[in-house]
Amino acid sequence: MNCIFLDSITQEMKHFLCLEAPKEIELIFFDELGEVEKAEKLAKAESILTATYIINDEFMSRAPKLKIIQKMGVGTDNIDSIAAAKRGILVRNVPGGNANGVAELTIGLILDVYRKISILNQEIKSGTWSMWTYRSCSYEIKGKVHGIVGLGHIGKSVAQLSKAFGTSLLYYSHKRATSEIEAEYDVTYAGLEELLRKSDIVSIHVPLTNETRNLIAVKQIGLMKQNAILINVGRGNVVNEKDLYDALAAGKISGAGIDVWANEPVEPDNPLLTLDNVVATPHVGGGTVDAAINIFRVSFQNIYQALSR
Repeated sequence: MNCIFLDSITQEMKHFLCLEAPKEIELIFFDELGEVEKAEKLAKAESILTATYIINDEFMSRAPKLKIIQKMGVGTDNIDSIAAAKRGILVRNVPGGNANGVAELTIGLILDVYRKISILNQEIKSGTWSMWTYRSCSYEIKGKVHGIVGLGHIGKSVAQLSKAFGTSLLYYSHKRATSEIEAEYDVTYAGLEELLRKSDIVSIHVPLTNETRNLIAVKQIGLMKQNAILINVGRGNVVNEKDLYDALAAGKISGAGIDVWANEPVEPDNPLLTLDNVVATPHVGGGTVDAAINIFRVSFQNIYQALSR
């Protein structure tokens, strides 16, 4: 059995990956190979492990023995699943594997946007004592209405953490949850427009699909409160970046925390990066050792099962 890991990661993370790999599986790191070796290894590849590497039909055509593509995460928008199905290649993900990490980052971004933590950190390190500067535009989470867009594993984890801070919770999902789940997480269903109108905090936790692309654009942002903040830890193209920039620059909403981008790595000249009311991170929602070990373990279980058939 063999498995090609496509993405470039640190030596430390490679160490954790190797610890979780079954001894029966030869683990090959794509970024360590020359072009000739890449072609040779792909020609013999039985499984592929990936985070964000783009896998299209042409790429699959170079791996005729491929049985499974394993995504280290939930969203499989970097994989052409239709082409994979036509070739008889399984596509697997790890639902909930990074849910707690993404949920904790969501709360972290809310706190940062509300309390200006990143700004204050930069200013005090540069010699500026801003003890009073931002008090008139800093807020607490307690007592706010938090609108959660997408009530999957991550959305539910966010609901639990947010509730602990004392929020009231609305949620929108393409499929309404059962009354039992609503009661368990103390969430109230609302249509998207109602959620946007009523929420002080809006956080995005949906995958990128044809239905969710530009789900939050100029019309939807225009429904939000002027002091509302938007947190996107779902996928970049779920939120129209230009429309979000225009709204933030004009003061139509108060701030944003963004972990996912329309193009990754994000372009250095992306105008959102110029705004003081934006806290930006480089798609690190599930970027913890804890999440990685869990995801690696489940991923190799899926791969082993597929190759043992």
